Amino acid sequence: MFSVPNSTAEVWTSEATWLEPERSPCMVGIIPIVYYSVLLGLGLPVNILTAMAMFRLATRTKKSSYWYLLALTTSDILTQVFIIFMGFLLQTAILARAVPSAFIHTINVLEFTANHASTWITVLLSVDRYVALCHPLRYRTISYPQRTRKIIAATFTVALATGIPFYWWLDMWRDADPPTALDMALKWVHCITIYFLPSSIFLTTNSIIIRKLKQRRRWGGGRPHMSKTTALLLAETTVFIVLWAPRTIVMICHLYVASVKRDWRMHLALDIANMVAMLNTALNFFLYYFVSQTFRRTVGEVLRAHLRHCPRHGSTRFPHPALKVLQPGAGTAL
Repeated sequence: MFSVPNSTAEVWTSEATWLEPERSPCMVGIIPIVYYSVLLGLGLPVNILTAMAMFRLATRTKKSSYWYLLALTTSDILTQVFIIFMGFLLQTAILARAVPSAFIHTINVLEFTANHASTWITVLLSVDRYVALCHPLRYRTISYPQRTRKIIAATFTVALATGIPFYWWLDMWRDADPPTALDMALKWVHCITIYFLPSSIFLTTNSIIIRKLKQRRRWGGGRPHMSKTTALLLAETTVFIVLWAPRTIVMICHLYVASVKRDWRMHLALDIANMVAMLNTALNFFLYYFVSQTFRRTVGEVLRAHLRHCPRHGSTRFPHPALKVLQPGAGTAL
């Protein structure tokens, strides 16, 4: 690794530029640019493929869980577009933040909207699996596709509403030292709504689900049956808790221990924590693929359907016999 100036701290101004107080150097150099480029180049296509497969499964099976997984994949796509591409690659790597501040703040709203939607769709899926396993009779009456789609639409609407206050969010690279009361409130709201509260729900529902499966095993005298959706849920929530923990810890340390803007160690920790957290947006496809045979089969159907509609380069199309060009000397008068 090598040290380069921290380009993320450059601020747009149309009148003059000024030197800021001493700020921490970026210790990872171009590694984040390469990392996010690879993550976007790999993650976006597989998420689009996942969305196509989930849409097929949702419309074919009429199961609410597939609608939640489709919504989760959609929110992951939005997260990759708004946070990875527009938030980091476009603003920081390409434009070096030489854009109007209103544009940066608007992108902040979209970033937090996608982030909130992704997290709380996972919460809804967790609650859906809990009800399906622990209250199966009630589940059939309260969970059906029409209602699920309305809940998902309401969740995206609430995610947008909760993202609007983050228009006034300040990057930790540019935070005042000490942070203002508004900035501290926004960061604590972010930590609670995006990590502490969802993680508490995940741990609670997962522990109940696991305990319920163990009880069925004792009563049935054999191995309890775990649905593929439940297995995916346990894997997804565990990955979320692990990957988002470093960013949350760094954010709290930034508020009370040392500023990212002034301390190179905090700067390095934030860079790594952000890269680890964004990895969560590209892993779901591989979880689905290795756990669910139904998903693998549906992905194959999507790919085969796409290949059938794509013209093959170098292939020769033979005309219909009735449309063959008449050859000279074949007994035909010209």
